[in-house]
Amino acid sequence: MILRYSRPEMVAIWSPETKFRIWFEIEAHACDALADLGMIPEQSARVIWEKGSAAKFDVKRIDEIETITKHDVIAFLTYLAELIGSDARFIHQGMTSSDILDTTFNVQLMRASDILLDSLDGLLSILKKRAYEHKDTITIGRSHGIHAEPTTFGTKLAYAYTEFSRSRTRLENARSEIATCAISGAVGTFANIDPRVEEHVARAMGMQPEPVSTQIIPRDRHAMFFATLGVLASSIERLALEIRHLQRTEVLEVEEDFTPGQKGSSAMPHKRNPVFAENLTGLARMVRSYTIPAMENVVLWHERDISHSSVERYIGPDATITLDFALVRLKNVIEKLLIYPDNMMKNMDKLHGLIYSQRVLLALTQAGVSRENAYHIVQRNAMSAWKQGKDFLEIILSDQDIRQTLSEEAIREKFDLKYHTKYVDTIFRRVFSKDSRKSHANA
Repeated sequence: MILRYSRPEMVAIWSPETKFRIWFEIEAHACDALADLGMIPEQSARVIWEKGSAAKFDVKRIDEIETITKHDVIAFLTYLAELIGSDARFIHQGMTSSDILDTTFNVQLMRASDILLDSLDGLLSILKKRAYEHKDTITIGRSHGIHAEPTTFGTKLAYAYTEFSRSRTRLENARSEIATCAISGAVGTFANIDPRVEEHVARAMGMQPEPVSTQIIPRDRHAMFFATLGVLASSIERLALEIRHLQRTEVLEVEEDFTPGQKGSSAMPHKRNPVFAENLTGLARMVRSYTIPAMENVVLWHERDISHSSVERYIGPDATITLDFALVRLKNVIEKLLIYPDNMMKNMDKLHGLIYSQRVLLALTQAGVSRENAYHIVQRNAMSAWKQGKDFLEIILSDQDIRQTLSEEAIREKFDLKYHTKYVDTIFRRVFSKDSRKSHANA
């Protein structure tokens, strides 16, 4: 985790203080259940809650104990004994370290998911707003980086909106799948702890009991969670890369906001670089890189080993913190993005009307010319316009093979720019009509 790419709300979830607080809550809820079952004194459960809830856990002291125990959970339990006194002997009855560690990790991922969902809603809101703002801003669509046919800039943003909407659904599902609790003891058999304790802790923590924990919660759940984050990161990079391409000097259809006092280059004062979009590309690479170790964590020995543990100490904080930062940064980039419609039209005119070639092709086929011959005729004229830099319409109008089939009026009609945007409203209805999320429904 790097503070440069972090927001405090997400960082706090992964702090030692938060971790130890969750550890205590799990242990205390388990004591409540044990007391209800008559297995420990109710007074002891109350004392545990009272003393633990009032305490500010001393991370330095816990770390100090761990230097001796070489075991983090035992160090924490030893600290609780110092803090609570004799009633602490009823803590961790029949439980194993994985019960605490795995349940806590899932609680942290759930809380991280809630922040990510909120950040994603902020991005969706601004994408919707700017999509409508530029619904009719005509620009050239490109395939292979080459001019293809006209679209609108709003349609580009609507596409991004639907992509991030799908990721939101996936993230909701991933959060649901990760929201499981394991309080099942050694090798997950409940031999020394009643399953009702697990059920109580799960309810108290807003989770579901893990059906079969084998001492650890199965890591296929986590693999899917981090894979979902990886897909979302790819969507971030896709939009960031579009901005980077469109900001190139020879294109300059959009541009990141350049604030007063900002510097683009230590050597060249004129530079205005897409630094945030480039940064988002790098951050997305990092988030995606965590999916592979998450997949490999699925494969563990027998009922458990700890080869996954060190991996998750990295990828849990780093993936969620980095992705959250990236979502908020992308939202700010889109919100302040400078958009240049005049440059879009200038760029579209660079091919002198070649973008209408398909309409001429279709008109010829509809008039009775075979597709093969029609394609040959249109391509011949298109290549001539391309090489000579001449107006495609004028070349078409002078081609006798075309004129004997199509009138001048019919040909000119095929060069109507509005034809290509006549279904933009249909696209927007498909994208936004079913959108009912309160966070961005009124954007």
